[in-house]
Amino acid sequence: MSQVRQVGLLAAGCQPWNKDVCVANGDRFAYCATLAIYIYQLDHRYNEFKLHAIMSEHKKTITAISWCPHNPDLFASGSTDNFVIIWNVAEQKVIAKLDNTKGTPASLSWCWNADDTVAFASQRGPLFLWTISGPDSGVTVHKEAHSFLSDICIFRWHTQKKGKVVFGHIDGSLSIFQPGSKSQKHVLRPESLEGTDAEDPVTALEWDPLSTDYLLVANLHRGIRLVDSESLCCITTFNFPGAVASVQCLAWVPGAPGMFITGDSQVGVLRVWNVSRATPVDNFKLKKTGFHCLHVLNSPPRKKFSIQSPTKNHYTSSTSEAVPPPTLTQNQAFSVPPGHAVCCFLDGGVGLYDMGAKKWDFLRDLGHVETIFDCKFKPDDPNLLATASFDGTIKVWDINTLTAVYTSPGNEGVIYSLSWAPGDLNCIAGATSRNGAFIWDIKKGKIVQRFNEHGKNGIFCIAWSHKDSKRIATCSGDGYCIIRTVDGKVLHKYKHPAAVFGCDWSQNNSSVRIWDYTKDACINVLRGHTAPVRGLMWNTEIPYLLISGSWDYTIKVWDTREGACLDTVYDHGADVYGLACHPRRPFTMASCSRDSTVRLWSLTPLITPLQINILADRSWEEIIGNTDCAVEQGMPPLLCGKVSRDIKQEVEKLSGNPRVKKLRWFSECLSPPGGSDNLWDLVAVIKGQDDSLLPQNYCKGIMHLKHLITFRTSEAQELTTVKMSKFGGGIGVPTKEERLKEAAEIHLRLGQIRRYCELMVELGEWDKALSVAPGVSVKYWKKLMQRRADQLIQEDKDDVIPYCIATGDVKKLVHFFMSRGQLKEALLVAQAACEGNMQTFHVSTPKGSSYSDDIYKEDFNELLQEACRELAEWYFQDGRAVLAACCHLAVDNIELAMAYLIRGNELELAVCVGTVLGELAGPATHYALELLARKCMMIPMWNLAADLLLMTPDSELQLVKLCAFYPGCIEEINDLHEKCKLPTVEECMQLAETAHADGNIFETIKYYLLSQEPEKALPIGIDFIKGSISSSNWTLDTVYPVLDLLSYVRTEKLLLHTCTEARNELLILCGYVGALLAIRRQYQSIVPALYEYTSQLLKRRKVSVPIKIEHLSEELDAWRACTQSINRSSEESPYTSPSDSQRMVYATLLKRLKEEPLRGIIGPDYVTGSNLPSHSDIHISCFTGLKIQGPVFFLEDGKSTISLNDALMWAKVNPFSPLGTGIRLNPF
Repeated sequence: MSQVRQVGLLAAGCQPWNKDVCVANGDRFAYCATLAIYIYQLDHRYNEFKLHAIMSEHKKTITAISWCPHNPDLFASGSTDNFVIIWNVAEQKVIAKLDNTKGTPASLSWCWNADDTVAFASQRGPLFLWTISGPDSGVTVHKEAHSFLSDICIFRWHTQKKGKVVFGHIDGSLSIFQPGSKSQKHVLRPESLEGTDAEDPVTALEWDPLSTDYLLVANLHRGIRLVDSESLCCITTFNFPGAVASVQCLAWVPGAPGMFITGDSQVGVLRVWNVSRATPVDNFKLKKTGFHCLHVLNSPPRKKFSIQSPTKNHYTSSTSEAVPPPTLTQNQAFSVPPGHAVCCFLDGGVGLYDMGAKKWDFLRDLGHVETIFDCKFKPDDPNLLATASFDGTIKVWDINTLTAVYTSPGNEGVIYSLSWAPGDLNCIAGATSRNGAFIWDIKKGKIVQRFNEHGKNGIFCIAWSHKDSKRIATCSGDGYCIIRTVDGKVLHKYKHPAAVFGCDWSQNNSSVRIWDYTKDACINVLRGHTAPVRGLMWNTEIPYLLISGSWDYTIKVWDTREGACLDTVYDHGADVYGLACHPRRPFTMASCSRDSTVRLWSLTPLITPLQINILADRSWEEIIGNTDCAVEQGMPPLLCGKVSRDIKQEVEKLSGNPRVKKLRWFSECLSPPGGSDNLWDLVAVIKGQDDSLLPQNYCKGIMHLKHLITFRTSEAQELTTVKMSKFGGGIGVPTKEERLKEAAEIHLRLGQIRRYCELMVELGEWDKALSVAPGVSVKYWKKLMQRRADQLIQEDKDDVIPYCIATGDVKKLVHFFMSRGQLKEALLVAQAACEGNMQTFHVSTPKGSSYSDDIYKEDFNELLQEACRELAEWYFQDGRAVLAACCHLAVDNIELAMAYLIRGNELELAVCVGTVLGELAGPATHYALELLARKCMMIPMWNLAADLLLMTPDSELQLVKLCAFYPGCIEEINDLHEKCKLPTVEECMQLAETAHADGNIFETIKYYLLSQEPEKALPIGIDFIKGSISSSNWTLDTVYPVLDLLSYVRTEKLLLHTCTEARNELLILCGYVGALLAIRRQYQSIVPALYEYTSQLLKRRKVSVPIKIEHLSEELDAWRACTQSINRSSEESPYTSPSDSQRMVYATLLKRLKEEPLRGIIGPDYVTGSNLPSHSDIHISCFTGLKIQGPVFFLEDGKSTISLNDALMWAKVNPFSPLGTGIRLNPF
């Protein structure tokens, strides 16, 4: 199991270089960064798209991708190194590769008329056809599509007419080929270009899905045309609102005949069109930057909840209400049906836009689109990370939310290196390939200084002195290292015989240290990388820990004392460049790579003994040390950095019991980002801390219930009143209208309807305001109607009529008609009023409500808890167990908060938080301590395990298990017995024999296990369990305590040849009882594996147990049938009802299970990072036969693997390995 855990991923943006870099098919869409393809898949449970996989086999820029129209699991991609690759998304692997394509496959498309043929072409052609498999496999050339006079921009196969294909060229012309018809080359240029050499590239090209001949064409400057490919004539030319607008991309809208959408190239305006109109039906401004490409999903996501409206009458009588059709404006008559557009922008942004609801379902804004060369944490803020990229930008990210908060102006060429200004100066220095160095002021959003001393030579490294903020060092390909002041005055120039790739300031003085290793002794050589090493980083707390990043795509962690590689991380898909840690969070590391991603890692598994020393409240000498002592070989890890020393000093200043503060401070230092700070803030609130001590960013996370309304109201007021600053507020600053809308939505959710209505009025959205105004009062609604009427009268609009009539304001309406000379209408209204047809709106208040306020409060509280559970589960399924726990702490549900931490395997954090929360968290804290003790047994650190167990009340049985499993000599075992307050080994033998004579089975087993002959416990315990399960009314609670105790027999004794039969029977019983426990705990993914494991052991080994294979099969089938509605996804086959016999078997099963003592821990385990795709996802689970995504656990043979989640659940219900060897499983 890898010791370095991936805990965060910053995905790349979509590249702006090539055209066909965004595709969609069914429930998936994909886009290309420069070197990697990102695939998102719809999660049906939450109706949202999640990053599913990253494919990065290409070594040079990807030019195009195309999804197979016949198989949703396959797509093809091409690249500038003349490769075409076929991928299988479901299996996440390459299934075919074509190299040496005789030219760059600049355009690429799957052929619609053949199942396994991909077409591609370079700039001038020809069109190559690659048949991937079958008797005709290989590459052929299209008979007619070659010898073009202008470069190909794009080409499209017809989806219905076999073999028909159209090409768009840079000169604005089209070439059309169809089997059996004459070829048409370079036809249908825009009329204004005919007879000239001017170019107007075809930017988009799509066949009409409802026609065999019609084709939509977009030219960059001459707009969009609908053309007939048979008669070669233009049917419609579409007109834009302004001459400046130009089309970058277009797509038909499936399910809406004649509808299509376009994306502008200068500004991110999405326009909706209908072929029957020459002007747009609607326009949405989505972003400031222009579109690059877009695609409409064939099957838009289904909403999770739907409300069925009652069926209306289809006839009208004198007593029924007539339901007239809605009156539509001209634009509304062409309104787009609910649809989702995948939008990619020129700044790398990628999003999924719901055109019906006019909102983003998903927006991944401003990712880097090229190699990321460097990353650095802000000196005074461990939550901000800056990255420098080949794409010419520096971006600053919030690593808690994984979103960009600032981006540099760009256009700097390649940026190789960056360095933060010291402290809170909020400036970054950048080093470029050809444009020298610069200083970017983040708050002002502009470049404030440039340095050009290296000329046009590339600057490979830049370093801002953190001792003297006026000095910056750079080194370059010209062989110079230059130190200058921030205003550009050169202080020193050092000449090297060759290019200089690195420089840095010493932390102790203001000089630059430049080392020549040939003149000093080399103390160690760390071998293991297979390509040059680009990134190196010492850990600031563990002095011997060195991390290296290489062009061999790996990150390695080294113990430099012995030159040993502690771990190798394979998750990046290309060269690794930058590595960074923040001193205040020294065990969270960021890395960046040519795969265009930034990944976050937790290094805390490397110092597990140290973490547990802190939890067990060991002495400072076992936690903090000095460098000289820590670097001695064989020494356990000790903290030697400034942060740990500062924590120690602060703890020693505290009076009373400092343990709470000590646990929190160390937890914040050791835990990765992603909710741990939020969790501790909530713990502080629950423990009664003064609200004034809460940090400023508390309101940005999950807040406690008692603060939610106050903070959100305040936020809404701020959104309403705050003016835009002169320089803006960073990336994606919302407009005033967007801020007011957001404020209004908050007020509405807070039940502040009147404030919502007033904001809607300010935005001009009167209909929304009036529709909810009665929720304030009828009096307010009437007043609002009158205000609207007054406005409409001023605007001289007929729309005033229904408002006046609805409010009974006859006088106002009559005067309105009269002022316009509509005297007949005025007379008509006046007459109607006289006859009593227009009355003022009245409402009666119901009296004697059947519900009391208390009952309502109870209902609302249950609703709140339900909402919290939903949100927590959403976070948990997204691999964010800490934030899931925050959701429950926010409503004071400590039991479930602790359960989510345990299910996410955040055991150390669970113990810290549980210790601080005290009694209410007691049972869960004790369970977490038991699991941590099992972890210590693996390290192995037996005394530390004993210390943890001694922290729990009634710990005798857990201490017995620990001592029973301890593999030391007699003297060492007796020492551990003494620590655990247990009898000596010799005394245990006597106690076992006495208990056996008395017929006390449990005590007999216990003391035999603690004696010199623990194997004597096996036949006694196994006979007891076999006897119990032979009866028809046995329950899990009668056999599990004995079986669990028995499983702690020392491994070397269990594996003795004389114990073979007992071992086999123990493994079978543990497998079967484990399956029942897994059902009780709802560990659905491992229940079938446990039944299969038990069945295989029964088949292959000679045993005598009262369990039959047929019985196991019957139980498993009954479980599957009776729980299929829970386990199946919405896409699977329809529900089939279980048979009566299956219901009976399952009912008997449930009677045996009883109730789980720790109710909160029911549900599957899911560790942080389980959902993050990586390039090390190559292992196949021996449970499912499928590729494992997320952390992998290797079984004892070193080859077989299961997911870490499955390993954790297995170990909690069955302590023995799935390989049936008798070795205990310890994945904690």
